[in-house]
Amino acid sequence: MHRNDGVCFTSSSFKIPVPSPSQTLASPLSRARHSLFQLLHSLRNRSLPPTTSTHSPLLCCASLSLTAQTYDLLNAPLLCSASLSLSQPNPPDSTQSGSEVPQKGQSTTAGRFDEERVLISEVLVRNKDGEELERKDLEMEALTALKACRANSALTVREVQEDVHRIIDSGYFSSCMPVAVDTRDGIRLVFQVEPNQEFHGLVCEGANVLPSKFLEDAFREGHGKVVNLKRLDEVINSINGWYMERGLFGLVSGVDIFSGGIIRLQVAEAEVNNISIRFLDRKTGEPTKGKTKPETILRQLTTKKGQVYSMLQGKRDVDTVSTMGLMADVSIIPQPAGDAGKVDLVMNVVERPSGGFSAGGGISSGITSGPLSGLIGSFAYSHRNLFGRNQKLNISLERGQIDSIFRINYTDPWIEGDDKRTSRTIIIQNSRTPGTLVHGNQHDNSSLSIGRVTAGVEFSRPLRPKWSGTAGLIFQHAGARDEKGNPIIKDFYGSPLTASGKPYDDMLVAKFECVCTGSGDQGSSMFAFNMEQGLPVMPEWLFFNRVNARARKGVEIGPTRLLLSLSGGKVVGSFSPHEAFAIGGTNSVRGYEEGAVGSGRSYVVGSSEVSFPMLGPVEGVIFADYGHDLWSGPSVPGDPAGARYKPGSGYGYGFGIRVDSPLGPLRLEYAFNDRQAKRFHFGVGHRN
Repeated sequence: MHRNDGVCFTSSSFKIPVPSPSQTLASPLSRARHSLFQLLHSLRNRSLPPTTSTHSPLLCCASLSLTAQTYDLLNAPLLCSASLSLSQPNPPDSTQSGSEVPQKGQSTTAGRFDEERVLISEVLVRNKDGEELERKDLEMEALTALKACRANSALTVREVQEDVHRIIDSGYFSSCMPVAVDTRDGIRLVFQVEPNQEFHGLVCEGANVLPSKFLEDAFREGHGKVVNLKRLDEVINSINGWYMERGLFGLVSGVDIFSGGIIRLQVAEAEVNNISIRFLDRKTGEPTKGKTKPETILRQLTTKKGQVYSMLQGKRDVDTVSTMGLMADVSIIPQPAGDAGKVDLVMNVVERPSGGFSAGGGISSGITSGPLSGLIGSFAYSHRNLFGRNQKLNISLERGQIDSIFRINYTDPWIEGDDKRTSRTIIIQNSRTPGTLVHGNQHDNSSLSIGRVTAGVEFSRPLRPKWSGTAGLIFQHAGARDEKGNPIIKDFYGSPLTASGKPYDDMLVAKFECVCTGSGDQGSSMFAFNMEQGLPVMPEWLFFNRVNARARKGVEIGPTRLLLSLSGGKVVGSFSPHEAFAIGGTNSVRGYEEGAVGSGRSYVVGSSEVSFPMLGPVEGVIFADYGHDLWSGPSVPGDPAGARYKPGSGYGYGFGIRVDSPLGPLRLEYAFNDRQAKRFHFGVGHRN
């Protein structure tokens, strides 16, 4: 945020004095009650010749002082305090006072005097010199605030005291003193008030992140008007609320009103003085030595030294460190720094085990027949925190009925020295996957697989909020094999399996991908664009261009959600037939087997789903899909789709259930297609 360069005024001034904390109400109240007894007794004996002044203070006065107090963000108190003191002027000599000492039997207890009433003939509001106020609107404000004090009414000390508070509470006056004047017509009650000054300027100190415009808008309405302390308190609460809404450690710590109508606000903002990392033992919670380098954690934080500390920003930093996957627990504790107005941040972290072996299983969508259709077993070793720099190494082996993948993956989530949060991934992979998506359904019931040896490097980084980009360079050596693992160049129908006519195709691919996610829920809105360009560095290497785009949009309709998705792609140039776009299956057109609708150089697939809650994490869903190869099937070398009489277009519809799980939604669906066939589909995660 920009620093506050607001208007600043200077003035020769005085500060409204703060009442001494040693002053209490008990002693003046006792003296005032004794004074009241004397006044009441003298009123009963008005036949005596008056020897005292006709102007005597009546029991009490109230003064308002602005005080600088300690504030908290959640409940800032009013920046002023009203102190009520009951007093009596120094009594003259007893021989001249004309008042009598209370006679025996007359009570001087508080209850007696609280109940004693004095008849008031007239009630006036005057300034502290006893003259009429220059501004009649202020006089009306004071008179309107009165509740008990009216002409021709009998009043007690408590009622006068309460009306004094009401005048002060109106916010327009800094002091109020009730004075009784003994006149021929009775007792006149005069409230001598001191109005606040008119507001003519503002000085704001210490507000480095508070926008000047916010201050101007808050005080503009009161410019040129008498300062109303109630309104001032509302403005101060709004300033404190501005800080609180943004999670900032800031508040108004003091207010002064100077001569000339200048208001000075003192704002305290807690700047970050230092940030440190403290590692805690998982079992004991005691400080320990961590494996992660502190600078690896600190670079993830958006909170920096010298900034005003924001709790919301701190929470985002905690979430960011948690997503590194290295910590079991993360928290930030602000602590007072040595310098006034500053804060030290201590981030407590509990590390997870950094590496280990794991085993698991999964399902491949490429195998659609057999007793163990699609089942895959896996074994892996992973290290999440190489060299204490959050670098990750994963070595895995997956093995299925036909599938096998051996993969070495090294990732540096944030390249050192880069300020754009660029990550680097190095991949080495040897895989064998079913070729049934394009070349399935051979008449001799034989099967073939596609073997690929891949090595490459990819770089990813955020482009803008919700957008990320990936660029890479990948080399691939790929070819087809029969059931015995021997290389083959043609299938049962005589269709070629490679573009070069050799057992293997070689290609160097430059890759670019851009992804936009609409929200944290991956199942709602998303857009992805992918482009691959084959680079013919060697004459026999393939030269092609392949683009693919996917979009998904979720719309809430009452308790249900409508999810629309659309995908399409096209490839031009020389490419391997097994790299054609396959249409049909769990993530394409449901109701068909994998790749059973068609395979082509181009394709488009659309889908719509309506999901609704059923019980707990279980949702029901109804859906409809449609796919088309855009009449591009014959342009694939060997026309494998035409040889297998694939229709090239088709639709499916059905129903199913979804269950939330740590792996993503578990999907079980039952679908019908336009050829009166029906089929179960099972999937994990959101559809591609």
